[in-house]
Amino acid sequence: MIPRYSRPEMSRIWEPENRFRQWLCVELAACEAWGKLGRIPKKSIATIFKKARFDVARIDEIEKTVKHDVIAFLTCVAEFVGPDSRFVHIGLTSSDVLDTSLALMLREAADIIIGGIKAMMEVLKDRAYEHKNTVMMGRSHGVHAEPMTLGLKFALWHDEMKRNMVRMEEARDVISCGKLSGAVGTFSSVEPFVEEYALKKLGLKSESVATQVVQRDRHAQYFTALAVVASSIEKFAVEIRHLQRTEVLEAEEAFTKGQKGSSAMPHKRNPIMSENLTGLARLVRGYSVSAMENVALWHERDISHSSVERVIAPDATILVDFMLVRATNLVRDLVVYPERMLENMDKGKGVVYSQRVLLKLVEKGVTREDAYLIVQRNAMKVWEGLGDFKSLLLDDNEVMNYMSAKEVEACFDVRPYIKHVDYIFKRTFGRKK
Repeated sequence: MIPRYSRPEMSRIWEPENRFRQWLCVELAACEAWGKLGRIPKKSIATIFKKARFDVARIDEIEKTVKHDVIAFLTCVAEFVGPDSRFVHIGLTSSDVLDTSLALMLREAADIIIGGIKAMMEVLKDRAYEHKNTVMMGRSHGVHAEPMTLGLKFALWHDEMKRNMVRMEEARDVISCGKLSGAVGTFSSVEPFVEEYALKKLGLKSESVATQVVQRDRHAQYFTALAVVASSIEKFAVEIRHLQRTEVLEAEEAFTKGQKGSSAMPHKRNPIMSENLTGLARLVRGYSVSAMENVALWHERDISHSSVERVIAPDATILVDFMLVRATNLVRDLVVYPERMLENMDKGKGVVYSQRVLLKLVEKGVTREDAYLIVQRNAMKVWEGLGDFKSLLLDDNEVMNYMSAKEVEACFDVRPYIKHVDYIFKRTFGRKK
């Protein structure tokens, strides 16, 4: 079943009409190759190409009796072609058609997903430059660490999506492989030229050595790449969910006119898009595990992989495409509250500048161990509600033995924390926007 919420161009790939069309493309390419070798008469080739078509409903009807989808397909095509249909499928086994056509469909799906990644990267780049100097609190372990900018967060996500684009391009290349080498891949009833000619016409590579199937490590790489894309999107979504928490509220999903957040609580504005993306990522990661389970088949082939791929191929590609569209819209429309970011940064009463005080004391000749204890002693008082960090430092005789009041004051300047943002942006995006 084709999942809901898919873009037409992606869901179309997996509809029966297109699936059988790809099967027919493979069969016709093989017929053309046999024609080049003189095995199929030119007149018969012309008839096959003129008359070969199928009817989905008729295929389904035939399959109810024969219990074999490829045979049902070939029987249906034969009804249209007539006597010359005896030349269709010469020397081939079902997996020759199924695996080669699956490669065509997965390649097409990869193109759409790569396009989605590029679109998301553009939005991330725009938002990164928009908030290049929007100061916010950097956190580690969920606790205030040191100041950074929101633009750096978007730049980080952009860089990760760039790696995902490379992964998907590599996966596209790896999956663009077919085989037309017969029952166990030995070309016992089909000439190597047929595979070489047909796959070249289809724009695919051939397995150097195959069994009855294209080897499933290729598919495992493909679905793992999809899982990494989904996991990256989840990472971004989880961050947005945290930023939207009431206690933080530095950014939130756009809340449209007429939207409602809760059936019971009219005040609610929930991060539903981010939560949805988090859940979908779990599904896609599960599909990657299923694909890896498909790598080990009995001997030259069993059919255990087939039922799995009938589910995960459409589901995973459609879900990742949907996730990319949703995540792109989420980032594009994300509402940002710079004032709240500064308010939250001030809640620590200056402790986030502790490293600069530590380094200044070390510069003045204090050992790192002693400087750490001095700074930590004052920082802990802030945690306990005994004052603000700067005032405590100015009242600490041990600190003032080494630093002037002016030097203490200088440690509380946010500018050093963001002075290399341009450098990081240049490394990430190249030339200035």
